[in-house]
Amino acid sequence: MCTATATVGAVTDTRRSEPLAGRTTLRLGGPARVVVRCDDTRSVVETVTDLDQQGEPVLIIGGGSNLVIADEGFDGTAMVIGSDRIEFGTGRESGRTHVTADAGVAWDDLVAATVDAGFGGLECLSGIPGAAGATPVQNVGAYGVEVADILREVQVLDRRSGGLRWVAPAELGLGYRTSNLKHRCDFVVVAVSFWLNENRESQPVSYRELSTMLGVQPGDRVDAAAVREQVLALRRGKGMVLDPDDHDTWSAGSFFTNPILDAQAATTALHRIRTVVGADVSVPSYPADAADENAGIKLSAGWLIERAGFSRGYPGPDSPVRLSTKHTLALTNRGAATTDELLDLARDVRDGVFDAFGVTLRPEPVLVNCAI
Repeated sequence: MCTATATVGAVTDTRRSEPLAGRTTLRLGGPARVVVRCDDTRSVVETVTDLDQQGEPVLIIGGGSNLVIADEGFDGTAMVIGSDRIEFGTGRESGRTHVTADAGVAWDDLVAATVDAGFGGLECLSGIPGAAGATPVQNVGAYGVEVADILREVQVLDRRSGGLRWVAPAELGLGYRTSNLKHRCDFVVVAVSFWLNENRESQPVSYRELSTMLGVQPGDRVDAAAVREQVLALRRGKGMVLDPDDHDTWSAGSFFTNPILDAQAATTALHRIRTVVGADVSVPSYPADAADENAGIKLSAGWLIERAGFSRGYPGPDSPVRLSTKHTLALTNRGAATTDELLDLARDVRDGVFDAFGVTLRPEPVLVNCAI
């Protein structure tokens, strides 16, 4: 997600001084000068090009699930991508089936469409809020599968040349919750394409909690519909499936990424953590990249937050912002919060973890006109 928006072209809706809170899953954020909705790739290209020529700042919004927008809002045009085309195809060289979706397609709608059509591959990413176009930007991942595992290619608008082109995964620098599309504005994702498995066969079920629920061994492939059902159940239990009546889902998902430390920093951090929590306590840690022994160690941000003294629901029932009552990684708006209050809570948690363990947590959402 980066900055971009619209004023002319095949645009379905244009509004002025509209609060952006209603465009985000946190339901926070002040107004943009103009808000424009574009419902096809052509209007996205024409609108961004026109605004760039005018020198107008642009904020691109898909599903709004990974945005924290300042109370002051955005001094420019917010372009909401509403394109919703989904097409299935087969590669001429590989013979493999793939699905291509416009950037504005709701991600879970895309996952459901692939399963309903008799394919597998995307099922472990069920229930993740937001739009399809944001998934390669963040290299979205859950339950043992990342976008990098299934991505075929990404179509981008190059704002420097004004042209569209398809980009292969190898060009994207995909890593843990990042890519070289993140925090840059010269490329705008307009479509994404993913490889699929025939016969509704899932990706290998590698996440132990999920394999246990399914009654299979780690690494097994099963019916993608069964995996999707269990993933949705797991996510609902953690408040990670959007529900307008459940304030635990008024969030940006996991607010902090799991910290990745190099070998020396990991040794120091683990020693300090064990000193604080006790030498007999098992500290969750994993190789940052199973294929690269030099990639460092990944720690669990949620575990660190809890062990630093932040319980679910912190700081209490009267606070307008709280850690989710179901999952300490989610910072939630209880209905009448401000972005400033959310950022204060984020700083409180970040600083508390650092003071306890010397580990710095970094935010996963894109912060617009604000910082922690």
